[in-house]
Amino acid sequence: MHSPTRSFSGSPWESIFGYCRAIRIGNQIEVSGTTAVDEEGQLVGEGDVYAQSRYIIQKAQKALQALGADLPQVVRTRTYVTDIGRWQEVARAHGEAFGQNPPAATMVEVAKLIAPQLLVEMEFTAVLPHE
Repeated sequence: MHSPTRSFSGSPWESIFGYCRAIRIGNQIEVSGTTAVDEEGQLVGEGDVYAQSRYIIQKAQKALQALGADLPQVVRTRTYVTDIGRWQEVARAHGEAFGQNPPAATMVEVAKLIAPQLLVEMEFTAVLPHE
């Protein structure tokens, strides 16, 4: 059995809530729910769900890369939006990022996220070839 390897983004929420950005066990990587908050705790893309989605995917990509993977190894995404009427903006960012390597995906509307200015949150699962 492999010991877990963790990746941290430096978000202030990681130590407050007690979680890591991503964790790898064997050939599987799980990326925690990710929002458009940078390392200083500042929102990226206020009011712009497309910009928030792009930043989230880039932030998750960094976590994946730190653990030996990248976007083509993502097999599943879960997306939570506060306004499903803006789904096309989120879908555009998702489609641009995954292109020829689309994962299985889910998008659902939620009443709210941890802060009202957050419009979208995403989770990612990646699987690498067996070692």
